[in-house]
Amino acid sequence: MKKMKSVFVWGTLTLLLLSTRMVFAANEIIVGFSGPLSGIASDYGMDMFNGLDMAAKEINEAGGVVVGGKKHAIKLMRLDDKADPTQALNNAKRFRADGAIAIFNGVYTTVAPLMRINEDKGNEFLLMAFTSTPSVTEVGNRLVLCPNVPFTINVDLYTDWAKAKGYKKCAMVTTLGAYGDEWRRAFRAAWEKKGGIVTIDKPANYYMDTDFSAQLTAALATNPDFMLIGGPSGATALVVEQARSLGFKGGFVFIDQAKMDVITEMLGGREKIGNAIAVAGMKTMPEGAAKRWAIKYQGIYKKVATWEGSVHYLMLHSLARAIEAAQSVDDVYKIRAAYPKALPMTLGDYPKGYPMELLGISDNGRWLMFTSIQPITNGKLEEISQYAWWVKSEKEFKEWSKRSQMNVPGIVQKWHAVSE
Repeated sequence: MKKMKSVFVWGTLTLLLLSTRMVFAANEIIVGFSGPLSGIASDYGMDMFNGLDMAAKEINEAGGVVVGGKKHAIKLMRLDDKADPTQALNNAKRFRADGAIAIFNGVYTTVAPLMRINEDKGNEFLLMAFTSTPSVTEVGNRLVLCPNVPFTINVDLYTDWAKAKGYKKCAMVTTLGAYGDEWRRAFRAAWEKKGGIVTIDKPANYYMDTDFSAQLTAALATNPDFMLIGGPSGATALVVEQARSLGFKGGFVFIDQAKMDVITEMLGGREKIGNAIAVAGMKTMPEGAAKRWAIKYQGIYKKVATWEGSVHYLMLHSLARAIEAAQSVDDVYKIRAAYPKALPMTLGDYPKGYPMELLGISDNGRWLMFTSIQPITNGKLEEISQYAWWVKSEKEFKEWSKRSQMNVPGIVQKWHAVSE
């Protein structure tokens, strides 16, 4: 009799657990990721997706997103678009057919066409646009959320660095596409305004090519002091390798898509990098939440953690918080409007610590977060400088800096205003 009662109890518990899981599964919030998941840029795409995957699992394991007293699981979908605009549009249509309320994309060449459809009446979706291109938040799209610092701040800081190095002549060998085009235009304008010379502009397809010798040979023939290079990190490492093998001895300025820690690992160290300036790598950050997160990420996904992964991790957590603040799982305008209520997100907010901070959001959807810049001199890392780019005065900077928990030894926080 006791045995039968035990079986009955365990059977009842099992049914209750299964019932709970079925209800939880029925209440899903679908989000989609479209990005380059094949080819030479696949590492870039997978870093973004892995960050989303990590966040989705944490959110679901913690009980999901609670709206109206009901728990909702995050269902994450992914499709390869090979950084092709047409494929990205097709992927977005598939996601929307499945009920996705938000679509993540990290290449401006594919973000731009999605911005033309995400406000279509009756078919709206939040476009989570991982791009530093300033124009993404200049067109008035009410459903775009952009975590990246506008690259104009990098351009200003990088040209100051090159000028301080005594460099005069720059050759540009950056990625093709709308993002690369804007970067080169902005860099040329800033560099020439500061008295520098651009000797040649030879863009390359960093998403498809593995041999950059033609562009590099033409660039080196102009005898540049340094080169502006960059695109996905894997391809950028190849450019550095091939430039050095062709005899280039000068410096490098890396556009913000290229991540220093990935390039360093692929090159087996910083010796070949020499003198350069770039966005600081996660592994070079001082001990704290960012480094702990990077170690955890590498343990799960067996690859170096990058800002692509950490930002997407934060993006999905922020979306979950905004959904709860809005108390709506499908009204995208209401969710977007609730974003300020979900912020700030600082290093101490999450039980295990966010890897970075989201202090606020602008009216046009640009995140307010410090950017971390780090020079390399003769293969040696220098101090990390973090810049609040949205402030207009020292007083305002101090007020924002008080909210941050990243002002730690090894990092110097500053402000450097830039207009979008």
